[in-house]
Amino acid sequence: METGMNDVNALVLTGYGLNCDHETAYALELAGAAARRVHINSLIDGTVSLTDFQIMVFGGGFSWGDDHGAGVIQAVRMKTHLGDQILKFIEAGYLVLGICNGFQTLVNLGLLPGFDHDYTRRSVALTFNDCGNFRDDWVTLTVNAASPCIFTVGIDLAEFPIRHGEGKFYAEQNTIARLIENNQVVTRYATPDGKSAKGRFPYNPNGSIDDIAGVCDPTGRVFGLMPHPEAFNHWTNHPDWTRRKETLKRQGLATDTGPTIGIRLFQNAVDYVRNNK
Repeated sequence: METGMNDVNALVLTGYGLNCDHETAYALELAGAAARRVHINSLIDGTVSLTDFQIMVFGGGFSWGDDHGAGVIQAVRMKTHLGDQILKFIEAGYLVLGICNGFQTLVNLGLLPGFDHDYTRRSVALTFNDCGNFRDDWVTLTVNAASPCIFTVGIDLAEFPIRHGEGKFYAEQNTIARLIENNQVVTRYATPDGKSAKGRFPYNPNGSIDDIAGVCDPTGRVFGLMPHPEAFNHWTNHPDWTRRKETLKRQGLATDTGPTIGIRLFQNAVDYVRNNK
């Protein structure tokens, strides 16, 4: 890639039903990265090299139409053709983010939870929502401050949209316990005031065990979550933005023009890479 020496280069996967690549690349650009949308085939045939990037994003959508299960075919295809390259990318200390369908792909690949730094074994699943249908809504998340996750540094509460039919985080109880003990549970579904959802619908929109919405590997450099941070890239994305604008106006306060929580999540990634070059 022909970019400046100080650029943080981010790869956003596209192709075969992925449909959040433009939003994701835009969010990364706002966060200070040089983002490039790359078709999966371009990585497989070597037209584009993963070694040119420091951040890799598995974005949202419906890869291969979610045939055989969400993220399953994408995981098989990428593990078969790019498995070794992805493992080397992680070993080099770079960042991997999976959003929604990308999260589903990461768990199918075995990149998460990455117990004992084994990124090849699948031990958790994202399966059909308990409510029995596709959910398109906004959710509140609490963030585990003790988590090593690079992406959520300085964030304690977040609101992001969801759009999925297979978002229920499920694993055996001993696996859940290990995730909690290791502080690898990064985000949990919560009520609007930041209290535990306790499995209640619609705050926990899919029935995820222990309200788990996102997990990371032991290093905090591989992170997956079901909600879409890239879709909250401007304050007017929020469904209550007009109410919030009027509330601030009546309080004599200016409308918030700073980065949204979604962009801050990507900024954390960019800052980490920039500070560890």
